[in-house]
Amino acid sequence: MNITVSEELRAYIDPLTPHEHAALERSLLAEGCRDALVLWGNVLVDGHNRYGICSQHGIAFNTLQNTQFKSMNDVHLWMIDQHLGRRSLSDFQRGVLALRRKDILTASVSAAANSVTPESTAAVSSPSASNSHVQAMTTSDATAKAARLSSSALSHIKKIQESAAPELVAAVKSGSISITAAANVASLPVAEQVAAAAGGKKELQQAARQVRESRAVERSEPDSPAGVIARLKQTITTLSAENAALKAQLAELTG
Repeated sequence: MNITVSEELRAYIDPLTPHEHAALERSLLAEGCRDALVLWGNVLVDGHNRYGICSQHGIAFNTLQNTQFKSMNDVHLWMIDQHLGRRSLSDFQRGVLALRRKDILTASVSAAANSVTPESTAAVSSPSASNSHVQAMTTSDATAKAARLSSSALSHIKKIQESAAPELVAAVKSGSISITAAANVASLPVAEQVAAAAGGKKELQQAARQVRESRAVERSEPDSPAGVIARLKQTITTLSAENAALKAQLAELTG
């Protein structure tokens, strides 16, 4: 049977670390592939890493068809729910998946509200759920519950997704900075985020602390000398980071 590996579906799961991949490879070589790969037609839905390793080493595997899927969005939701139930995910990974789940469900509600045709509705509907039930699943509280996180933590993750530089996101994933601290750093200009991430854990922590202190001063005494100085310091930091980024770009162009 020809199995199709969808890159779109692979994007829904973070790749294994080299250590995790090596451990899975040893397990499959020693014990074989005990769990069936899940398919939707020819499309591989679950078991991408196992499929890759088994194909490389000629290890036999079984497949299982999931006949409940009606659309690719059904597949996406199923994959997300499967991964949300796994203990190995970090808080950040669970939050990202829960927000993706919310986006898919919100799209289905919007499609229904706009009275789209039956053909297009089938492409965006969620599996066997009424519109009101889907709406209930898209609330902030429901999304946070699905991720097993607090609403504030999920809000921080959303801010990181929307505003963080790739270097800052990588730092969160590696554990160099906490979700709360990263959300603070994400409020800085991109050049400052990149500079802080390049400086490592201490530089990231310092940047987050400066943001917190600056906000605290502005909230308590926005027009006081301390508040003005805090804003000036923030401006100087921003300009310095932008200047450093421009110098780096110039060096690349002239080098």
